[in-house]
Amino acid sequence: MDGLRLVAALSVSLFHLAGDLPASEAWEADPQTVFPHLFPYASFGWLGVELFFMISGFVICMSCWGRTPGQFFRSRVVRLFPAYWPAVLITTAVVALWPVATHHLSIDKIILNLTMVNKAFGVDCVDSAYWTLWYELRFYVLFGVAMLWRGLTLHRTLLFCYGWLIAAVVAAAGKLPLLDLIFQPLYAPLFVAGIAFFLIHRFGSNLQIWGAIGFSWMLAMHNVTKRVASAAKANKVELDPKIGMIVVTLFFVILAVIALGWTARIQWRWLTFAGALTYPYYLLHQSIGWSLIHGMNGPLDPWLVLVLTIGILLVSAWLLHRLIEKPFAKVLKHRLEQASTAMQESARRESDSLSR
Repeated sequence: MDGLRLVAALSVSLFHLAGDLPASEAWEADPQTVFPHLFPYASFGWLGVELFFMISGFVICMSCWGRTPGQFFRSRVVRLFPAYWPAVLITTAVVALWPVATHHLSIDKIILNLTMVNKAFGVDCVDSAYWTLWYELRFYVLFGVAMLWRGLTLHRTLLFCYGWLIAAVVAAAGKLPLLDLIFQPLYAPLFVAGIAFFLIHRFGSNLQIWGAIGFSWMLAMHNVTKRVASAAKANKVELDPKIGMIVVTLFFVILAVIALGWTARIQWRWLTFAGALTYPYYLLHQSIGWSLIHGMNGPLDPWLVLVLTIGILLVSAWLLHRLIEKPFAKVLKHRLEQASTAMQESARRESDSLSR
């Protein structure tokens, strides 16, 4: 899973740096012209988001199994914000100094970005790649509210999977903004598939679980064709929807292989390291990447510029993880646990006082 995370992040970054229309400003030419052989692959790099969402379903279900709602909440805060807050500020500074294919937001909008709920207010992200975090956040809330307050079991989680898929179908048919906001019909099948694959990993194969995976795959096949059409329109290129269907099907196959334990012997240490780099790399790659390309473009060969940009971003991601995210997460986790213990103790004393 850690290795897949990095593959997904690199795929998305390849799209933004060499397959996305806004990158034309950084290269001062159409990416299709700059990379005629790479572009057909890079133009589908955004499919890494689909893989991200499937991995998220798997990992979130795994990480919160046996936890209380409070523990789940604290774990998500510690996982998301120690890298996100500095990345927002770093990206803001880079965009303010060297704006390329993006614009500098007002102070109030930058502050709202720090909450990660800016999209709810119609406010642009500091880096447009952050749009996925709004979908992730809603998944966490839905999963936490629906499941954790009663505890996770195989039966309850399966009911959640089928219930979410049915609700997503209803939301797609009803075309009501509130239902779409809650149930995310475009991406629900990917999150659900990830959850179901974790259930296979934990409990073994089961016809009901495979049924949820099959249902998710069928919905995902339709949804990815819509995504391909949208990407083709946005980038003014022709994209074959069958390629999107094949790639997403491959993601389902890969997660099935992992869930069935066929990759259990792969215990390479560098994969864990790669997984740690993924989130900070994703947070830094787009706007900063465009600025790096724009600065190096011209005297250097485009391929060398692309490789150097990705290399610099990976090193920057490691520095962010090692110097800021890791120590900050440790302190934040400790403080949140202290606050939780204090609240529990206060509630206990209040209960004892009332019982007297």
